[in-house]
Amino acid sequence: MTSKTLFDPYTLGSLTLSNRIVMAPLTRNRAGPGLVPGDLAAEYYGQRASAGLLISEATQISRQGQGYQDTPGIYSQAQIDGWRKVTTAVHAKGGRIFLQLWHVGRVSHVDLQEDRAAPVAPSAIRAGTKTFVNNGFFDVSEPRSLNLDELPGIVNDFRQAAANAIEAGFDGVEIHGANGYLLDQFAKDGANARDDAYGGSVENRARLMLEITAAVVDEIGAERTGIRISPVSPANGVSSSDPQAQFDYIVDQLDALDIVYIHVVEGATGGPRDVAPFDFGSLRRRFNNTYIANNGYDLELAASRLAEGKADLFAFGRPFIANPDLVERLKTRVPLAEFNPATLYGGGPAGYTDYPATSVSGRP
Repeated sequence: MTSKTLFDPYTLGSLTLSNRIVMAPLTRNRAGPGLVPGDLAAEYYGQRASAGLLISEATQISRQGQGYQDTPGIYSQAQIDGWRKVTTAVHAKGGRIFLQLWHVGRVSHVDLQEDRAAPVAPSAIRAGTKTFVNNGFFDVSEPRSLNLDELPGIVNDFRQAAANAIEAGFDGVEIHGANGYLLDQFAKDGANARDDAYGGSVENRARLMLEITAAVVDEIGAERTGIRISPVSPANGVSSSDPQAQFDYIVDQLDALDIVYIHVVEGATGGPRDVAPFDFGSLRRRFNNTYIANNGYDLELAASRLAEGKADLFAFGRPFIANPDLVERLKTRVPLAEFNPATLYGGGPAGYTDYPATSVSGRP
């Protein structure tokens, strides 16, 4: 019997992935006019198509869903056409790519909203965080609480965005339910003080996330639908008094919807894995399809967790920025390049498409 390795093919729904390494979503703030991804984005993702699965940068489902300068959308025809260039480039190299669907909720600024409207949130509780706007980092704006009659419209925006993603050639979508954005805000009682059907109990706080997931499944199918969650991450100022109960319930319901994967941020996003007590194995046991593990993984940790059966796929984020050929570097144990922090957000090719592959990869 042969042991599984990170470099073996993997079956995800109806897709065959070339390996078990996933490129995690990475916001790079380089969308063009109309928040359309351009030729540079097609080159960037095409360079990284050797990942078993690429998950796109977070992409807003509507103008209201935007929280950062120059992040792409998937709600206009021009945006759909721009993303089609990306999917064509990835597929031409044999890659697979999902689009991450995003509504930031309260993590926004009035300068990004139509008519400088207040950002929306489950409750009018300001996030203790900053956003990238006007070419710099500034405090987010004071949000307003969403009315009950507005929620079906947000569900429909996710549904339409999923349909748009398939039109643009994506192999599927990932719903962004993590990192302190809208769906995570609803799920966690530190950001959700509602006393209606979308607040209070574990079941109520999960309701919007599950309604959106069900709508996306209805639109494009369960085997094309994944979701990202971050049970204990304090990203963007969210907190939960009962993360285990909350996310055990959520994952039970996601399993019942038979979606193709859950993508789990284990610990604090981009920070300590042990930020708070939580049994991630409980989520793994509750979910019968693919479990993607994320946060602080290197080759050794991923290989050991795979051998222990603790995850199926492993998402690497920032290492993919400066290492377009990350899969080959990991396989051949070539040292990884370091990215330039000054070019992470915004700009042009510098720090985006100009990181070279190694000679081991057989590319210049």
